[in-house]
Amino acid sequence: MLRINDEAPNFTAETSQGTINFHEWIGNGWAILFSHPKDFTPVCTTELGYMAGLQPEFEKRNCKIIGLSVDPVSSHSKWAVDIEETQGHKVKYPMIGDPQLKVAKLYDMLPAEAGETCEGRTAVNNATVRTVFVVGPDKKIKLMLSYPMSTGRNFDEVLRVVDSLQLTAKHRVATPVNWKQGDDVIILPAVTDDEAKQIYPSGWKAPRPYLRIVPQPTQDSAKKVSAT
Repeated sequence: MLRINDEAPNFTAETSQGTINFHEWIGNGWAILFSHPKDFTPVCTTELGYMAGLQPEFEKRNCKIIGLSVDPVSSHSKWAVDIEETQGHKVKYPMIGDPQLKVAKLYDMLPAEAGETCEGRTAVNNATVRTVFVVGPDKKIKLMLSYPMSTGRNFDEVLRVVDSLQLTAKHRVATPVNWKQGDDVIILPAVTDDEAKQIYPSGWKAPRPYLRIVPQPTQDSAKKVSAT
């Protein structure tokens, strides 16, 4: 079973933009792999279209997008036409073809006994192939979100999480509930008060000793202190 901080399994696969090696494709940036039970399904059509519209925002964050469906690449190309016509956004990110279910099994979205072909399988058979993975530059899984087929995914939330992950990767802070860019953040418990005084000489709010709240760090406002 995959867990957060596990290395994202590497694979080589055909996509709508040619053959890729997943880790090489990610490079030194971030990546989002989001999977779908079947091409030409209504909820997923809206999702791929919305992600196509959000792609420039992810690119600003050095984050690539790649989709996956357990159908061949030739099917993806036909589906992309429907997506653009109905959702108003052209899919410019690659879509992985997984007709032998290899990637779906590798990422523990289908059991080993699921067979070796997408032929004859329906969206219901593939209901568990509906997960969002956020992968960091270190190729480790930073987030996993799984949704039922009847509920469209909130990709604005995925964008928010990427912002949080990138911020907390650079600074020794955590983001509180419903945090968004520019909001206050929380100093990590692992940072002592003495260390915090060096990083935040203006101090912090502390309604409890373990709850130390500061403005969101910026390159200019926060000094880097090496982890102990």
